[in-house]
Amino acid sequence: MSWQKLDRRTVAVQCAWLAAPLASFVLTLLATGGDIGLRGWLTLAGITSGFLVITVYGVARLTTTRYRISASTFELRTGVLNRRRRSIALERVRNVDLTASPVHRLFGLVVLRAGTAASDGGTELVLDALTKAEAHRLREDLLARVDRADADDPVIATMNWKWLRYAPLTFWVFGGLLIVGGGAARLLNGLGVKWWELGFAKEAFSAFGHSALWLTIPLLALGLTLLGVIGAVAVYIENWWSYRLEWTDAETLQVRRGLFTTRLVSVERRRLRGSKLREPLLLRAGGGALVDAVAGGLGNEEETRRRSSVLPPSPRTEAARVALDVLGLPQDAAPALRSHPPVARRRRIVRGFVFVTLPVTFVLLLLGFLLTSVLVHIAWIFFVVATPITVWFGRDAYRNLGHGISGAHVVIRSGVFSRDTVFLQREGILSWSFGSNPFSRRAGLVTATAAVAAGEQGYRVRDLADTDAVDFAQAVTPDFLTEFLASR
Repeated sequence: MSWQKLDRRTVAVQCAWLAAPLASFVLTLLATGGDIGLRGWLTLAGITSGFLVITVYGVARLTTTRYRISASTFELRTGVLNRRRRSIALERVRNVDLTASPVHRLFGLVVLRAGTAASDGGTELVLDALTKAEAHRLREDLLARVDRADADDPVIATMNWKWLRYAPLTFWVFGGLLIVGGGAARLLNGLGVKWWELGFAKEAFSAFGHSALWLTIPLLALGLTLLGVIGAVAVYIENWWSYRLEWTDAETLQVRRGLFTTRLVSVERRRLRGSKLREPLLLRAGGGALVDAVAGGLGNEEETRRRSSVLPPSPRTEAARVALDVLGLPQDAAPALRSHPPVARRRRIVRGFVFVTLPVTFVLLLLGFLLTSVLVHIAWIFFVVATPITVWFGRDAYRNLGHGISGAHVVIRSGVFSRDTVFLQREGILSWSFGSNPFSRRAGLVTATAAVAAGEQGYRVRDLADTDAVDFAQAVTPDFLTEFLASR
């Protein structure tokens, strides 16, 4: 195959990013009535100049990019001032992902990422951007170099829009508001605009201050919550539109999803080391959960976190089914988990008091003695209210501890704000490490960490009895610790 060029419309995609600073500047002009001062104009000039320089260089770089598939390698040649040539042996290509942002979709383009399966993230070649037809053809050509067979039962899960009820139980209900609000505040501050001095902001603060606070504060909280719910539902729809989880063949697990930004992620079976059933606190309270794949070769830490999601927030029963199905396990494969020593419960309760309840109470008391006695009353009220909550969280964290062995997999569960259950292939464990601090040693507890070349690289079995930790690791991976046990 001869050297090929990227699509010409890539230049338009690069230039389209200039719209972001210009649009924000126009909105600022509208909000301030055209009065942004010298600092705002200088900031705009700097942003525009920076974007122009980056875009011009990006266009030049992209116009010099060439790629080709030879008999044994996938090659990419880039560079404006410094020419660079990279290649991947076709036999080492393990995932070929396609992504299209709204701007790419507007021009009918797709970004292709082809990566290897090295434990450090491997080598990844990125083609930004190709036409849809060329990207899919190239993906099939790359994956066809590996000997593959058809999957017996290809489709694992598809979107059920009844799952939308779990969207308000995710981080985006309040986290999304904080991100958007913080971004807007930083933008206005960069332009030299004091948002609290804007006319509509002053009027809003004045009206709020002269209103019945017992009524307006709950209404404001309700309004922000509703806005957060709408945002969470919108994010859910954008992320999981057209969701489909399936085996495209006997060796490749594929996730397809996305509305404005489409994503197609592939995970090779040989790189699949397990699955993680995640139950964040709010989602768990609503009976929901998510599933991540524990796999290698997905890129760096950020890319692995983004690409490993294989199931949106959904009913826990559905999530448990998918967590087992992606590993080819029967639905009765989850074992009854072993409990941990009762002293682990006491440690969690004590840590809650030491790191949260007592420090906050102390700070409020100190400020109360220094500033106003009102804070003293707030301190003791906080302590009275926080004490049963701390005890409850400690007990819940202990209840969530568990570990067990199910055939070729080890199961590890822990967490309170997010209860995570990991199904990990025993043969994928590379090593064990055992850690303790003076307090855990005094309590007779040890944390065992299983190292794997996938996912988070290591998964902890927290607060095992020190007499059981090594024996459990030996049961999971026989002969790993034989020498250690002989000298014990």
